[in-house]
Order: sequence, then structure tokens, then C-alpha cells
Amino acid sequence: MQDNATEVTAAGIARLAGVGRAAVSNWRRRHADFPKPVGGTETSPSFALAEVEAWLRHQGKLAEVPLRERVWQQLAGHPEGPATALTHAGFALLLVHDRPTVWLEASAGSDERLAALLPAALEQVAAPRFAWAQGEDGVHAGAGTETTPTVNRPVTVNTPDTVSGKSAAPHTSAAPHTPAAPHTSAALSATPTTTPLVPVPTGPQLFPSTPLLRGVAELAAELGARQTFEFLLGRHLDANPRQYTPTPTELARLMADLAGPARIVLDPACGTGALPRALDIRPGQELYVQDSAPELAVLTALRLALHGRAPVRAAVGDSLRDDGFPWLRADTVLCHPPFNERNWGHDELAYDPRWEYGFPARAESELAWVQHALARLRDGGTAVLLMPPATASRRSGRRIRADLLRRGALRAVVALPVGAAAPYNIPLHLWVLRRPEQAPGRPEVLLADAGQFTGEGRGGPDWQAVRDVVLDAWRAHDRDGTLQERPGLARSVPVIELLDDDVDLAPARHLPPPAAADGAEQLAAVRDCLDATLRLTAGLTPPPAVTAPPARWPLTTVGELARGSALVMRTGGYGGHARGPVLTDHDVLAGTGPSGTLPESDEEAVLTEAGDVVVPVLGGGSVVRVVDPATAGAVLGRNLVLLHPDPAALDPWFLAGFLRGTANNRQASSYASTATRLDVRRLQLPRLPLDEQRRYGARFRALDEFERALRHAGRLGDQLVRGMYDGLTDGTVPPG
Repeated sequence: MQDNATEVTAAGIARLAGVGRAAVSNWRRRHADFPKPVGGTETSPSFALAEVEAWLRHQGKLAEVPLRERVWQQLAGHPEGPATALTHAGFALLLVHDRPTVWLEASAGSDERLAALLPAALEQVAAPRFAWAQGEDGVHAGAGTETTPTVNRPVTVNTPDTVSGKSAAPHTSAAPHTPAAPHTSAALSATPTTTPLVPVPTGPQLFPSTPLLRGVAELAAELGARQTFEFLLGRHLDANPRQYTPTPTELARLMADLAGPARIVLDPACGTGALPRALDIRPGQELYVQDSAPELAVLTALRLALHGRAPVRAAVGDSLRDDGFPWLRADTVLCHPPFNERNWGHDELAYDPRWEYGFPARAESELAWVQHALARLRDGGTAVLLMPPATASRRSGRRIRADLLRRGALRAVVALPVGAAAPYNIPLHLWVLRRPEQAPGRPEVLLADAGQFTGEGRGGPDWQAVRDVVLDAWRAHDRDGTLQERPGLARSVPVIELLDDDVDLAPARHLPPPAAADGAEQLAAVRDCLDATLRLTAGLTPPPAVTAPPARWPLTTVGELARGSALVMRTGGYGGHARGPVLTDHDVLAGTGPSGTLPESDEEAVLTEAGDVVVPVLGGGSVVRVVDPATAGAVLGRNLVLLHPDPAALDPWFLAGFLRGTANNRQASSYASTATRLDVRRLQLPRLPLDEQRRYGARFRALDEFERALRHAGRLGDQLVRGMYDGLTDGTVPPG
């Protein structure tokens, strides 16, 4: 079947052909036979993928569409939307993963036959992965409770609209927030629910997706089923950044490690499933996830099923208003709740039994999530929640915070560095809670502050340093009930010390400053280093410039040099499978070492080599960097273009120097209302013999050394000034 239904935008065409969007606009104007729009809008039209592919190949602009690009375009242009397409792809990949021979048999015939056979095959795979477990007496098996009868289990009705990504009718439960009823014959005779909570799409729903499913299976043979789904899900999230609030992978790992090993795990606001995916897979593990967005609940269930063998129970609905698992007693709850939600159910949930520690105020939705997590834990179970810092100090929540402390439920508050997760401009907190057992709660709470590990640039925190400090402090505190004070980093604080009028739990307000020993000696060392750097900078100062008439060189462009094989141009932004330091655009602009991170992806990472020239494309600054041996091997980050010159044709310092010209950058830039973007292909440089290039390159290299010395002197000056202010204000440095 020819896939004529799949549509592709101008941006997708540019990606297929490896050109900019401006080139696609030119083709539409210059070529009368360019495919006509079949959808979209006048300003953002869409085109039939098959027609576009045929036209590109006829024009010699496309030898063959890479398989992963073809599959992505089929998914992105699916007539029912990418969320539906991704759901169908996930089911097909689960079948390929669990029963590959069944997939081969079903896909051997026509698309009509495939769509007709798939639902029954998918039911066989989905039922054991997503259906409710059932004990001999009708009681849910393995839910962490021995007395909860079937009548109190939620009965979730998922309509086909759940699969298509549209709003489905909310599920209902017989007794959503009431204590379990005693065992009675009536309760035990209730019919248990055996319908999978993740419904299998029907044949008519699957039929438009059959070309996509065949491509997905082919890609799975190349990458593996799990990696294929991660690639497609990652592309979908990147293409829709405003629709989702992801939990970064490193943060999810830290939260999972704080929680420790667990058999029964709940994520009541699962999003795309980053938190349960970060757990170590254990025998007999059970995963429970819920989200108010139907498509996210289904996609997370599929993602977790492909990630491991643990059964996944998924529910759709707002966990505060419509709890999908009111009977559950989990070992661990991991949660990244929505922040600052005023419409969380304050009016209708006033008498909910989950508010053991006090009824949350309308502005304290996060404290409602905290108590929901505690209510779903077994005695001694652990919950880890990501929280906005205001929750630790707002006056409206002080009574609940006080009761959490008195009863031993709140065990730790950890301040994260700025940039750990969205919103990236504030230092979020992690709260570690434990449902109190019969024994009294411990009298001390761990307060830790990892804010100093922000790291340079926009690549995110120094996660290894954060993990080392936070996990070491938590494990020692959890083991011994107390922690020897670590100035500026962590402290076990007696509960009585926190129970004042404010009950302020912000770690920075209770931690002693870093040890000031040898502070004067450290400042003296910084000053000596600054003196040496200033002397070096003076020696590197360029000689006076000699005025000369403007040169009239024949010019070429980076694009022409790339077409002539004088250099290779590559774009960064993919993490690959191997984790390594990432060179970010901020690193290039600031002249610092690689400081960033990128999520793991199936797209091959671009690695830098000594002599490569790296150009940022956003920001409007004329800054270019030649990769030195210390930076070589770093992964190229987002919004960067790498130029790899042929040393027999181009001197890298000559190339970098001329690309930094202000006029050159101005003519190659395009402007939007809030940003400037550089088209690297349009940057110009003169055609000069290699010997002449090297003369210019030597001068440009000397300027670069002078610039780096100035930057280093500036950083040392800032460090000295900040240290003097701190020393004078804390008394470690006398005024005279």
C-alpha cells in the first residue's frame, strides 16, 4: 500500500534533504512540478510524503530516505496525530519484542490482513502486561495489602478515544477514598476486573497505521524494539516541547536512588514515565502509573513494558480528584507533580481521609501531593517528590509541615542546583518522606544543599557531584538517624529546632557556611594567580594596528566549500549511546570547557576533533572556536555547527578568524522577533593560497590567546572580589 496519507511539513522536507527551510521555499517558487500542498494552512502547508520523496529523488536531491527518517515522518504526519501513531507503534513494537514470530506471520500479507489480525495478537501480549492481576478469591494479588476486596478496586473504563489521544471519560471506582471494607461474602463475590487498563486498538483504528507499523518493525530489526520506541518518543517530545514537562534523566536517577530498591512502585503523575524507568529492574516488581492525560498514561505503560518484564498497571485521571489506586500500599512513590495548581480539588476534597497531616490550602497543591503519596505507602515505605522551593517556607503550609516533622514523616529536604529541571531558573527541592511505622518518628531531619554544583553554562548541573553529596549524606543519615555536620552541604537538624512560627525548611537557612579555614591563604593564592595572568595578558596585547586600504579578495562561502569537499559541516544535538562531556553553545561563547549533558539517543553523536571549527547559530554574537586537544572528543551540543576543514585546503585558524567578522555575521544572519539565527552556509571568507592563510591564521591564533587570557583574568578578578566581600562580612578577613 502506498502511504499517500502521511503528510510532511516544509521543516520535514528540509530534514529529509539535509537543507535549510529557505531552500524548500525556493524550490516551491522555482519548480512548477513541486508537489502541491495537501493540508495544513496557507502559512504552514503540509505535503504528501510519497510525492515529496519522489520529487526529491527525481531532482537528484535525495538518493534514499533513511529508514528512521521515513518512519519518523510517517509518525509525525499520521492522519490521526502523532500521539495516536506513537501508541500504535508501541503496541506493534511490544508484539515484535515479545512474540516476533506472531508479528512475522501477521505482516506477511496485505495491509488489510495485517490490520485484521493484529488486535487479537496484541490482546495476547497486552493482557498479561497490562491487565489487573487476580487472586483466587477475587482480591487483587500483589497490591501490597491483604484485606482489600475486589469491590473497592477501581474499575477503569477506557474507550477507544484513549488510544487516539483524545479526552476519554474519566474512570470511576466503587469507593475511591474510603477505608477498605471488611471481608464479607458480598464483597468477595464481586466480579473482579480483568479488562486491560491499556486498551488494544481495533482493526479499523490500526488500518491507517499499517505502513508505519511495517516501518517500525523494520527499524526494530536494526535498533531493537526498546531503542526504536525511545527514538520515536524522544523525537515526539522534542517536536512538542511546550506540551510536556519532562523529568531529566539524571534527576530521575537521583530520585530513584534516594528511594532505594522497591517491589511495588507508584508514580501518580507519570508524564512520560521517566521516574519509574529510572528504577533498577527487580524480580517480582510491579509498576503503577497514573496521569490525567490519556495519551501519556498509555505511552508510559508501553514504554515501561518495553523497558522490562514487570507488569504495568496504568490509570487515567487526576490522582488527587480521581485516584486510580485507592487500595494500593506501595513500597515506593516517585512523583514530579504539577506545580502551583490552584484548581487541584480544594473545594470538593475537604473531607478526604488522605489529609492526615492537615487540609492543604488552595495555594498548597504540592502539600496535597505529598499527603497523597504518604497515603499510598505501606508502613515504612519511602516517597521522593520534586517540589518548588516555596513549599518549604510558605506560611500557608507551615501547620502541615510542622505535623509532617512531629510525626516523623518528612525525612529530608534537598535543595538542587539551578537548572536541574523546569522551571530552570529556580533551585528546586527534593522531599524524602517515609510513612511512619508504629515506632515514634526519628527526631532529626536531613537538610542538604547541592546548589553550588550548578556548573558553568546551560548544560545543567554537575550531576556526578550532586549524586555524590546527596546520596552519601542521605544514606548516612538514614542508617544512623543523624549526620555529622558538613558545612555548606548537609546537616541533620533536630525537629524541635525547626518547629518555630515559620517552620521554614529551606536548607540554606539552617546550614553553616563552608569552613572558612585558610580563607585568607586562598584569597592570597587567587591574587597571586591574578597578578601572573595580568602580566601574561600584557605580554599578549596585540601590537598597534597599521592602517591599510580595504582588501579586494575573491570571496567564497562555507556552503560552497562544503560542496567542494574543502570542509565537512555537521550539526550537533544528539547524545548517542555513550555518555560523554558535551560542548554547549554557552561553552563556546564563554570560552569554557565542555559542561553540558544530552539525553541518550539512537542518533549518532557528533564528536569534536582537534582543529575543528565550532560555530554557535543562535544569539547574534560573532564567536567561533577552534577545538584544541583538551576539548577534542567532546560531544557537539545543540545550536552548534561543526566545520571540519581539509588541512590540505584550509587552515582552521584562518577559517575561524574570518568567520568572526562582524559584517560577515550580519549578512549571514536572519532575525525573528526575539532571536537571531546564523546561517553558517552563507558566511564568507577570501580565496587565498594556503601559505597566506597560515599567515592570517597565526595572527588570529595570537588574538585568541590574548582573548582567553583576558577572560581568565576576569574570572579570577570576580573570584577575588567575591571572596573579599564574603571574608569581610563573615569576619574571616579583617578590614585593615
